[in-house]
Amino acid sequence: MKPMSDLYTLNRAELEERYERLLPVYRSVLDDLSARVLKCLQEAGIHPSIKLRVKSFPSWFRKRLLLIQQARAAGRKTVKPVNDVLALRVICPFIGDLEKVEAEIGRCFRVVEVERKGAERSFREFGYESTHILVEIPSDVRKPAKGLDVGIFEVQVRTILQDAWAEVEHELVYKAEFNPFDEPMKRKLAALNANLSLSDIIFQELRDYQHRLTDALDRRRTNFFRKIEKSIDEPFFPERADELSLGAPPPSASEYLGSESSIDEMLVSALNAHNQDDYAAAIETYTGILSRGPKNEIAALIHKHRGMAYFAESKYEEAVADFTRTLDLDPQCYKAAYYRGVVRSVRTEYPEAVRDFELALDIHPYHFYSLYRRSQAYFHLGDYPKALADCEAALRLDPESEQASKMKSLILTRLRM
Repeated sequence: MKPMSDLYTLNRAELEERYERLLPVYRSVLDDLSARVLKCLQEAGIHPSIKLRVKSFPSWFRKRLLLIQQARAAGRKTVKPVNDVLALRVICPFIGDLEKVEAEIGRCFRVVEVERKGAERSFREFGYESTHILVEIPSDVRKPAKGLDVGIFEVQVRTILQDAWAEVEHELVYKAEFNPFDEPMKRKLAALNANLSLSDIIFQELRDYQHRLTDALDRRRTNFFRKIEKSIDEPFFPERADELSLGAPPPSASEYLGSESSIDEMLVSALNAHNQDDYAAAIETYTGILSRGPKNEIAALIHKHRGMAYFAESKYEEAVADFTRTLDLDPQCYKAAYYRGVVRSVRTEYPEAVRDFELALDIHPYHFYSLYRRSQAYFHLGDYPKALADCEAALRLDPESEQASKMKSLILTRLRM
């Protein structure tokens, strides 16, 4: 901090000349810091956009004068430095990202101070919201930068909507002070800011719901594939019987929703029940969704999920009916054709299974599992050349597939007999 006695000798022209001379150093250091911050966040799976800003001299000078005034008013003999000469703005899509960014900045750098601007405002007030983190410039960045006279840089963390508001507020409020006759405009700005804040909250809720749904779908898909392998692969590879075991269901209990629940809530509930091997509850909830007459694309999805639950319950006829209905509603759903072929393979209806896998491949010619399962169906039919052709095609798509490699060896053994 500069002693107060030195402040009265400040010369704006000299300061500006020195500041302009240092700008290339500031920009070079800021580029380095930006790359480090981005690397730190990306390693944690965070992929924001980043803006860089070296404070302009007029802005620096205004802030310097303000800090001098504050020091004099407080009776301090020293003045705080301008700590945001170098600033990075980290802009995230969702509110939930902000704490993650702050935590990672703290992990990768030495944080000096954290300020949450706007946190003190009541819900009736509008204004700028942002987290400002003062961070020490690492020594290996600071030392090579000749002439660098700052040891701190600022990281501003905002959502996209907070950043949009800040940009507009800067023009409408900061650059043009309101007067007592601006109350109608203040109310409009308060309403606008409230809408943006609500939008941020809704976006986060949608993202959280999407993550829950994706997680439920992933777990449901994993359990379904294990059932397929248990039903179809075990005869080919009996030594993998323990590995293919379906195992015990997850420990958590199913969620049950009332009749007033939305279709989205019902779907999450059904998927949770499905993932916990509570297939009867899942089927009941899927059926409840279908009874509401959803749009065709939703109905196709629900029939597909219910077909998978029926398959898990070994209710193969009902599963085939649901996958068929999915294809009626969505003729491009190759997964429904593939799943129907799987069910028919389990029922040893191999010619029908081959036709289903062919349909799946007509829609999606590079679907590994349709080629692999058709190879198995051909094997059961005794058509080893076609089984080999499909198996080799599958291996071209996934050369690392251990199961396809073993299948090829088995087919070659039969061809040599």
